[in-house]
Amino acid sequence: MSVTRRLRLGTKRALDVVISGLGLVLLAPLIAAVSAMVAATTGRPVIFKQVRLGRDGRSFTLLKFRTMSDARDATGNLLPDGDRITRTGRVLRQWSVDELPTLVNVLRGEMSLVGPRPLLPEYWDLYSAEQRRRHELSPGIAGPVPAFGRNSLSWQEKFALDVWYVDNWSLRLDVKIFALTLRKAITREGVSADGHATMPRFEGDSSSREALE
Repeated sequence: MSVTRRLRLGTKRALDVVISGLGLVLLAPLIAAVSAMVAATTGRPVIFKQVRLGRDGRSFTLLKFRTMSDARDATGNLLPDGDRITRTGRVLRQWSVDELPTLVNVLRGEMSLVGPRPLLPEYWDLYSAEQRRRHELSPGIAGPVPAFGRNSLSWQEKFALDVWYVDNWSLRLDVKIFALTLRKAITREGVSADGHATMPRFEGDSSSREALE
């Protein structure tokens, strides 16, 4: 890694620490109010924890406000996402308020304010070599996918955007992507994929499998 890129990444990390720290302080009343609302409508725990993959494929525990119940069918299996999203959870997702606890992940250094979205560990073996390059930078709260389409995009389109971000990353681009992501959150565009409550799981594709064989 060049000295210039290392300095730029150092600046990015410094901004992440300052902004996420200030955000947690300034948004503390909102975080407390949402916590109380989730506890009252969905129950405890109010924080949803899930292992995701970060930079270089390292795993970490993602923190978000809980938006789904634990409702199960007669055989004990969890119901589909669309049946488990609570009314409160749907509102939190539409406005991206469920992401507020993720600022803790940024402060810890597990994520950045801007970067490819953190995905599930089981996707790692389904990526093509090119798609895995999305993990060359830390995952972010805001990112190219939330900025340019969110869940209205296909998985292939998402991965292409992520790799494009890795290749073209700059602090100026981060500012632009952060602003676009904020606008998408306010207008609530692309919250769900067509025909799905959230986004269908990535099952891999023929190009991914061929590239890894």
